[in-house]
Amino acid sequence: MEDILDVYALPYNPNIPVICMDEQPCHLLSHKAEPIAMKPGQTYREDYEYKREGTCSIFVFTEPLKGWRHIEARKRRTMIDWANQIDQLLNVYYPEAELIRLVMDNLNTHKIGSLYQAFTAEYARYMAKRLAIHYTPKHGSWRNIAEIELSAVTQQSLSQRIPDIESLNGQLAAWEKTRNESKNISTGTSQQSRQEVS
Repeated sequence: MEDILDVYALPYNPNIPVICMDEQPCHLLSHKAEPIAMKPGQTYREDYEYKREGTCSIFVFTEPLKGWRHIEARKRRTMIDWANQIDQLLNVYYPEAELIRLVMDNLNTHKIGSLYQAFTAEYARYMAKRLAIHYTPKHGSWRNIAEIELSAVTQQSLSQRIPDIESLNGQLAAWEKTRNESKNISTGTSQQSRQEVS
């Protein structure tokens, strides 16, 4: 537990950012009967019956001190899926970072070995050397700030039925864009106001 608190207490360093990562399952659902749109004097109405369209996993990365997050749905949550998300984090979003301090839970796919399953040994080793992994303690995953982001997106953007992964990723991309533009961070202050204080 102290390790995670020590990581969160580190000063902001763009060359060695602290990134929190988490994932959650999501059910894809469609309507059996078309909902009735809202009209003057009438609320939106939908039937309680729905059709199951499958499941997927939502992956989220957030850098709390910068107010940045990336969220994406994938069909599964295998070792390969996690490794591809890490590859994207390191090479698309943080190609210049010397090291990334990655906070996440102990899920069986969240291991350096997953990188070796997905990529060549040389490339996996290169990626592993750029990560400093900090696992949340058992029964303490609530200390992961990425869980706050998942809770926020669930409440703000995923309350309606979403029938397919393409529609879901559209919803997630719109939510991500809005949150990133607002620089909304977990403490409720913007990065600019944090810098003004210091």
